[in-house]
Amino acid sequence: MEEEKKVQDRLANQARLTLKVCYFTSFFSLLFGSLCYFALDIKEVIPYVFITFGVLNLVNTLLFRYHKKLIITYNIVSIMTLTGATVITLYSGGINSPFIFVLALIVVAGYVSTKSYGSLYLNLNLLIIVLIYSQSITDYSFTTNVIPEQSRNLFALVSVLFSVYLIGGVFGKNLLHAHHNLYKSKKEIENRIHEKETLLKEIHHRVKNNLQTVSSLLSLQSRNIEDAEMKSLIKSSQNRVISMAMVHEMLYMRDDLSKIEYKSYVKELSEYLIRSLKGTENNIKLKLNIEDVKLGIDTAIPLGLLINEAITNALKYGIKDDAEGEINIELKKENYRDYVLNIGDDGVGIPEEVTYKNTKSLGLKLINNLTRQLRGTITRDYSKKGTNYVVRFREIRQKLHSVA
Repeated sequence: MEEEKKVQDRLANQARLTLKVCYFTSFFSLLFGSLCYFALDIKEVIPYVFITFGVLNLVNTLLFRYHKKLIITYNIVSIMTLTGATVITLYSGGINSPFIFVLALIVVAGYVSTKSYGSLYLNLNLLIIVLIYSQSITDYSFTTNVIPEQSRNLFALVSVLFSVYLIGGVFGKNLLHAHHNLYKSKKEIENRIHEKETLLKEIHHRVKNNLQTVSSLLSLQSRNIEDAEMKSLIKSSQNRVISMAMVHEMLYMRDDLSKIEYKSYVKELSEYLIRSLKGTENNIKLKLNIEDVKLGIDTAIPLGLLINEAITNALKYGIKDDAEGEINIELKKENYRDYVLNIGDDGVGIPEEVTYKNTKSLGLKLINNLTRQLRGTITRDYSKKGTNYVVRFREIRQKLHSVA
């Protein structure tokens, strides 16, 4: 919504500037034409071009109120200005005419409109100036200087004043005003973005705190339970909550609120799970090979839960009691959006006939469901000892919603 408003404001500024220039040029053309005819005694071509341009440009400007197509108004006035300025230049001294500087106005107006129109009229003007020069140095010239000798200095003065006033007084003044408005809008947008980032950080912080509260409640609940299996289930749920809380904590700690550095997240999560399930003094070796990838929250959380389940299963069923064991996690990027996760252990392993379809293990079912959530595929790697998975998945893009 804000982006749409910015575009509308920019178009409105362009329309105001173009219409203002059109009104000014029409008025000054009529005034200049009358001055040439009555005060400078120029009776041929030049005053008629000024008056014709002034009238036609005024009509062109008024028609904009009906069709509302700025590009049509702009191109019509540009073509009329280019034609009129060329004719007046040719009949007021050719390459030596002071009115030739009016051609620069068209180039300035072009760049105010768009870069492409500015380049077009710049090249067109350069070509016309070269042709005017070529015409002035040939033996045959189809035009003559129609300005009386005694009026040429005054014509030059008025031409220069006309050019300078339009470039400085109209274009310069309005461009400065537009620049000031753009700078003001930019600062307002930056302030809004900063406020939203601060709010988003606070949200991540509160979500993290709430998840840690849930984890603490589960921990308190488990203390009153004597059944070992039930205790283990609550502990697994607690670890799942902690894996999600870590994502929000890392987003809160970072300047970039859209993605987290996944290498540090996996390391912290893995070490926490090992301490949680095997104690601080353990025989587990953690081997990580993770590229410097950054993932958004929509990918980071389900992938984190998947890694949590795989490590938990490895520590509970693969590497039993105080036995020595190794957990391997490798994450690499295949292309722009696709990733490969290799995760497993060198423990006793799960029999090949056991799958998420025929087991009561919630962990295996979750691993399969989370893979589907990541729009990926999962296969067992039977070439290695223990239980090892190869998960191919795609980063989930966040859907952006416009905010009114």
